[in-house]
Amino acid sequence: MLVTLIPFFDEEMSVRAYSLFAQKTNYLLDPSMQGTRQYDGATQIPGLEIIENMGLDTLSADKEVFVEVNNISVFSDISGQCQAPHDRIVLLIDSTVVPEKMYIDRLCELKEMGYKLAMRKLAVRNFEVYRGILTLCDYILLDHKNIDISKAKIYFTNIYPRIRLCAGNIETQEAFEKLKTDGGYQFYEGKFYRVPVNKGDTEVSPLKVNYIELLNMVNASDFELSKAADVIGQDTALVISLLKIVNRMSRNSEITSIRHAAAMLGQRELKKWINTAVANQLYADKPNEITRLSLLRAKFAENVAPLFEMNMQASELFLMGLFSVLDLILNKSMEEALQMVKVSKEISLALIDGKGDFATVLDFILQYESANWQEVSRVMLVKNIEMDKVYDAYVQSLKWYRDLFV
Repeated sequence: MLVTLIPFFDEEMSVRAYSLFAQKTNYLLDPSMQGTRQYDGATQIPGLEIIENMGLDTLSADKEVFVEVNNISVFSDISGQCQAPHDRIVLLIDSTVVPEKMYIDRLCELKEMGYKLAMRKLAVRNFEVYRGILTLCDYILLDHKNIDISKAKIYFTNIYPRIRLCAGNIETQEAFEKLKTDGGYQFYEGKFYRVPVNKGDTEVSPLKVNYIELLNMVNASDFELSKAADVIGQDTALVISLLKIVNRMSRNSEITSIRHAAAMLGQRELKKWINTAVANQLYADKPNEITRLSLLRAKFAENVAPLFEMNMQASELFLMGLFSVLDLILNKSMEEALQMVKVSKEISLALIDGKGDFATVLDFILQYESANWQEVSRVMLVKNIEMDKVYDAYVQSLKWYRDLFV
């Protein structure tokens, strides 16, 4: 099983929903699954299986989750596959679900059960043909790259005023700003939030400089706990975060000082905590999804290290993932951003030039989070990596991220 979550944003860059994409089989390992066997188990919906196993809170807190269904699985016992609240699940269909009576009747049944419906990958020439289905849909995903989205917006606003419009496949911040200015869309989806805006030379705030200095301190070959504790003590948010994690580890011990708390964690655990906690504060003025993206990449990179036979470099891979959005945070090029932090040559080579062994892991993670399953499957085949181990690595990353903020 492979699974990833892709966010939907509102105009304020707050995440309002996630689209869950999953694949159960590595087709490159089993080519027969691309033939007639591709329908084996087609009534089982991988996304619902994941929600049932992991729980909605692990995946998306209180947000809706879009789950793919096809022209076969739409007739399955959907409520029996997943006990999650129906109003939190949006069934995502495409043009394989055709506007014929049996499909329309089934979609009506699902709506009566409380599920929401969304349509994607619908060609402009089929807009009129699909009236019977579109009248039932709560959302329509409009591909910003492949259709004239402004005309599509006018069409749906006039013909289906109750349907919510999602502008998808947005690649740049400039495109997002343009769509937002034009108005009329409820959700925005694409890699635009991961792409830095070229603003030229910008000053880094003094607070961020302090955080970077703390990161550099603990990522040196050796550092003093007392000095790190003194720096932490100057930031209330970090102090609260440190005390929370120490209290979870040792409920019966009375914490007498920040230095005491740091000593209880120890050098290794304090370093790991600072890298995550400081990153959370460093990214505080950015969309929450940037923090989530950075931390998930970090933990996922650490978790897949053994699969790439890089277990000894797991902590460095964690930092690579953590700093993979540093250019976004500091509004600088990656090369300029990395000049401010102390990272190994391997991390720098991967993040700036896309070269080296670390770059292989980074590219795998980027392909995975974009649900590019064909490339992910190719890498697993070349590296002889088992799909279930990748799935476990990602799921553990999601659980780890959830527990960070409990």
